[in-house]
Amino acid sequence: MTPTTATPRGNTSELGRLLKPFLPWILLSAITGISAGAAAVALLGTINQVLNREGGMAGGLLLTFVGLCAVALLGRMASDVSTNFVGQRLVAQVRKSLAQKILSAPIDALERYRTHRLMPVLSQDVDMISDVAFVLSSTLIAFAIALGCLAYLAYLSLPLFCLLVVALAIGATIQTRAQVRAEVGFWKAREYEEQLHKTYRAISEGAKEFRMHRARRTRMFGGQIERIVDNIRTVNGRAINTYVMATAFGSALFFLLIALILGWAAFRPTEPAVLSGFVLVMLFLKGPVDQIAGALPGVGRAKIAFRRIADLSARFATPEPHLHLERASNGVMLNREIAMRGVRYSFDAPEGGEAFTLGPIDLLLRPGEMVFIVGDNGSGKTTLIKLLLGLYAPHGGEVLLDGGVVTPEGRDDYRQLFTTVFSDFYLFEDLAAGEEGAGTATLPQTALPYLERLEIAHKVSVKDGAFTTTDLSTGQRKRLALVHAYLEGRPVLVFDEWAADQDPAFRHLFYTELLPELRAKGHLLVVISHDDRYFHLADRVVTMRAGKIEEDKACVPLESLAA
Repeated sequence: MTPTTATPRGNTSELGRLLKPFLPWILLSAITGISAGAAAVALLGTINQVLNREGGMAGGLLLTFVGLCAVALLGRMASDVSTNFVGQRLVAQVRKSLAQKILSAPIDALERYRTHRLMPVLSQDVDMISDVAFVLSSTLIAFAIALGCLAYLAYLSLPLFCLLVVALAIGATIQTRAQVRAEVGFWKAREYEEQLHKTYRAISEGAKEFRMHRARRTRMFGGQIERIVDNIRTVNGRAINTYVMATAFGSALFFLLIALILGWAAFRPTEPAVLSGFVLVMLFLKGPVDQIAGALPGVGRAKIAFRRIADLSARFATPEPHLHLERASNGVMLNREIAMRGVRYSFDAPEGGEAFTLGPIDLLLRPGEMVFIVGDNGSGKTTLIKLLLGLYAPHGGEVLLDGGVVTPEGRDDYRQLFTTVFSDFYLFEDLAAGEEGAGTATLPQTALPYLERLEIAHKVSVKDGAFTTTDLSTGQRKRLALVHAYLEGRPVLVFDEWAADQDPAFRHLFYTELLPELRAKGHLLVVISHDDRYFHLADRVVTMRAGKIEEDKACVPLESLAA
């Protein structure tokens, strides 16, 4: 899949899709928010009327005032509750949608996107949208109040209103230009955030290496972390300062407008009700306008965040076909063989380098075999395994199960034949229940023999369907991953440099006892290995070189040679 970048039109389409289920609540929030704003403006009109009439607030005017207060209060409450409802569910839906896209995205697309770009989207960007969603109601009400105030001012005096609109247009132009300029800064800061996440990952995963190399540690902190953090601070500071200065200008503009209105009244006869109404509304209007201006930085950041989310959605918009989270397996079985016929796969060319191409590959694997995949680093062993497992879709050729082609529709069912322990494996704490007839309640007893055999029963046990700890050495964690493989009991087991982190005694146990026992049970074993002293134990050794199978040789047991 070729990565794509979300366009503004794509952003709008994605936003519409997300908001569609909540349209009734959004409409309710808008109606009640506008009603609250209209009631607030009507209250201003009532107050202005009271200030310019004899008798004060008496009779029906008092009831009107109380009624408007109730409408403003209840409308704001209803609008806030509706917006909160939409905000909570929108954020939950975004999180679920992104998780589902990641779980169903092709593996090669995930590998291209990289973790340091993925995690900020899932955490920081989603949280930013969440924060803005919860101030949306108050901003909407402030906007409704501002429009209502302007309408009331037009009703009081059209000439004064026109003068006011010209001045406000100047202020709005400045605010808009400031927003555009600040959004450019927010976008740059967001790119720096990805770089910062990458460096944080480096200092976490490379902690030991940094302790051993002072110059690299100093260069990482001073040359990268400090520089990136300072860049984020500078860019964000400038962007927010742009908003602040524009807001300060807007605040000063309001008082200048009041002075302009008073000056107008000094040279032209103006009714007291009109003059007091303009001054009263202008003083009141400053609050809603400041609230709108204060929300603009958050809205600007949310726009950037949503563009990143939309970009992630676009990159993973083509999921693997028929990869359903809740669909049960259709019972695919391995009876005779798994074959690769003319299989090819090509990677994108790195900058300044050549593209690596695997294939064409022809390979035949049968149950009860133990096959070693060997070769130099970069020869294509892991890529071959990912194609065999169905993690990569071949760019050419076919993978066959018992003579039938593994189609895109059946690839996920085909994968259920395999248990894998990769060199960069992830160790799950919870164990898969239901395999080999083991339920959650019987998992401790089922797993105990394997833990004892793998010499880790003294450090870890199984409780409530999960390992009691995974805080172990790399070699011991790989043994726990092997417990998963035992309990799943699938017909094909694939090990990618499993013994690389084991001590010599346990490496010998793995090759001479554990693997032969699994083969004796009828499992097909595919083992990537550099331990040439144990190659003779395999049924076949497949040698890879430069993306092709250089040799597929059947092994002759040592005891046969001795005879």
